[in-house]
Amino acid sequence: MAECIRFSGDSILVNIKAVPGASKNETAGIQGDRLRIRIAAAPEDGKANSELISFLAKILSCPKKEIALVSGEKSRLKTISVPLRFKETLELLLKESL
Repeated sequence: MAECIRFSGDSILVNIKAVPGASKNETAGIQGDRLRIRIAAAPEDGKANSELISFLAKILSCPKKEIALVSGEKSRLKTISVPLRFKETLELLLKESL
């Protein structure tokens, strides 16, 4: 399992390095202990955070309301919480990102 995730109760915490202002939303590999994600939205008024959650919900097939921004609201280094039942989907995403 990648170093960018850890388990906390019934959730998975994912360390992310967000890169706002990209041409499209996409995963961009693993950088250190973080999953790097390029986000098309600008980093203003929470737009990039909202877009990040929407993008993760789409690629994990998880409802947006079940994904939470745990830390890093105004930083590129973020921690996101995802329900434990999406573990297998998240593992596949991380394997593809390597």
